[in-house]
Amino acid sequence: MTKYNITEKKEKEAAYRSLVSPKLMDELEEKINNIIIIQKKYKDKNYSAKQLAEDLGTNTRYISAVVNVRFHMNYTSYVNQYRIQEAMSLLVDRRYQDLNMEDISDMVGFSNRQSFYASFFKINGITPREYKIKHLASHPSLLDRPKKRGRKPGSKNKAKTE
Repeated sequence: MTKYNITEKKEKEAAYRSLVSPKLMDELEEKINNIIIIQKKYKDKNYSAKQLAEDLGTNTRYISAVVNVRFHMNYTSYVNQYRIQEAMSLLVDRRYQDLNMEDISDMVGFSNRQSFYASFFKINGITPREYKIKHLASHPSLLDRPKKRGRKPGSKNKAKTE
């Protein structure tokens, strides 16, 4: 795949992965999920593996080991999958239809549009714009604008002023 400069990575076995005990792995996995998913730190573009390690009182090698062993990906891919899930929801939510891709990208935690497009394409096989168009085509009711509430233009105020 040359589109978006995505290359397949070869699996390497890092020696430090086996140094983390299964009990510590379980504990760190739960804490990582809590911070990244529940607290939605994936939306913070500056929240790095280093910051996560500091917040958990551990080191980045342990974070890397847990993410690799338990989630079968690296830290960036782990965080980006949640960003992309959120972006997919925003792209088809009619409340956000007027936002451009840069706005969506920013809302979910990407630093720039290029990394957003590359991650989105890697996970879904299509670009965010293609996803939005495809989804809206299969759900045309989402194209309808919500009705505005209030008086109809030209109707007279029926309250009497005395």
